[in-house]
Amino acid sequence: MPKKKKKKKIKKIIKKKKEIIKKNITQQTFKAGEEKVEIKKIKKQATEKKIYNLKDYVVYPKHGVGKIVGVEKAKIGNIDISFYKIFIEKEKLTLSIPLNKQSNLRPVSSINQINKAILILKSKPKIKRTMWSRRAQEYDQKINSGKIYELAEVVRDLNKKTDVMAEQSYSERQLFEKAYDRLKSELEVVLNEKAQIKMDKALGRTNLDDNIETVTTEEKKPLA
Repeated sequence: MPKKKKKKKIKKIIKKKKEIIKKNITQQTFKAGEEKVEIKKIKKQATEKKIYNLKDYVVYPKHGVGKIVGVEKAKIGNIDISFYKIFIEKEKLTLSIPLNKQSNLRPVSSINQINKAILILKSKPKIKRTMWSRRAQEYDQKINSGKIYELAEVVRDLNKKTDVMAEQSYSERQLFEKAYDRLKSELEVVLNEKAQIKMDKALGRTNLDDNIETVTTEEKKPLA
């Protein structure tokens, strides 16, 4: 083999050995030193456009009608979050709903939807022939569905057309009042004080207080 070729081959071998040695030294230095510090970036909530604005009324399925009293930002962990502050008047409760969860909210029903709900109240009750515990569970699911028509169905089916306690069991009355108040609070946003009047008229309910007042007035009449 010529000397020049032999020298070139030796140089290549030496160069390769040096690279291997350098690589090993770098690995050992990294292992012996401190762990590499991970640079944490602040994550942002998935970009989502606001659907609702300040002072808008919305319906949150599990709590009913609420009013948006603020749109705020906060940092939770390493995530920046934008959320609605919603005040539920009936329960004196303030909820924080992230913008990326606003699909859980819905706008208050339109006048056409409200009129349809009133027609449901006027219709004949549809009571299943199943055990009360099963029906009670179904009623509760309908109440918390956030759907105005299902809410109206519960009010209609549990309505006894009177406020006399003996006409309903305790659990029936509880569910009725929950559904009735939930529906009334939504109707009040659109119909104001006429909401309860329209509901009671559709349900054919008698006002116990009015009956008592009528009897009391008659009792006070002088005898002929």
